[in-house]
Amino acid sequence: MNQKTMNQQITNQQDPVSNLNEEFQNAHGKIPYGMTNDYMFRAVLQSNNKALRGLICSLLHLRHEDVLSVEITNPIILGESIEDKEFMLDINVNMNNNTLINLEMQMTEKLVWSDRSISYLCRSLNMLTHGQEYQELKPVIHIGFLNYTLFDDYPEFYATYKLMNVKNHHIYSDKLTLSVVDLSQIELATDEDREYNIDNWAKLFKATTWEEIKMLAAEDKYIDEASKSIFQLSAEEQISKRCFDRMIYYREKRFYEKTIEEQKAEIADKDAEIQKLLTEIESLKAAVHK
Repeated sequence: MNQKTMNQQITNQQDPVSNLNEEFQNAHGKIPYGMTNDYMFRAVLQSNNKALRGLICSLLHLRHEDVLSVEITNPIILGESIEDKEFMLDINVNMNNNTLINLEMQMTEKLVWSDRSISYLCRSLNMLTHGQEYQELKPVIHIGFLNYTLFDDYPEFYATYKLMNVKNHHIYSDKLTLSVVDLSQIELATDEDREYNIDNWAKLFKATTWEEIKMLAAEDKYIDEASKSIFQLSAEEQISKRCFDRMIYYREKRFYEKTIEEQKAEIADKDAEIQKLLTEIESLKAAVHK
């Protein structure tokens, strides 16, 4: 081994960041778990504050210098076993100590999503403690990342809703904001969405190979931060186990929901058949009594 190689090895041992960068750049093929896995989503954003800040700035169209702090107020112990399969992995963030943000990755289609998201939003708003005044309410923002279109008649990549007058569109209050990022409609991203890199964040969440991730990471330093966290966390056995558990949970849930829907359809068909037979019986009865 020559002196140059020895010096390089010593440098790499002393510089874990350089080591991580090199390993990340050499990564190729299919990734084990992406950020559509809600555990990886949580793990990346909880472990990398810079990535969390970058995502929030993109979504809220903020300058990075205007975001002084982003603090997760419901942290979990990453890698710890989750006994409750219904465990919620949404992320509550206090931004600049004056705005509450809830981030949620949701891959299974929920027919009650609109009601559920409103419930989350209002629960977060109702945080006044005894003695506080109403004007002390902090604005709350709920942002859901869905892999399906919430309203089929109104497909949109990034939609934001507020309380407003239905006639003149005057905003009633800025205290409540609800946004939905539809990961199945990235092609509908507007120029504004692309300006703030929201489409590339969505592509990162949907990415399935290291090649895709590295291309996105090269375009944005905050996406680069998130990408390297995905790479680093993917190598941690306990994180991978929890991601696998969530994948199995949602697979079983989808199978259960599909089975329920099929059973409902069968029952509806049988009910229709019974109703048809009852109608025929009534017709025969009427013919007999003529």
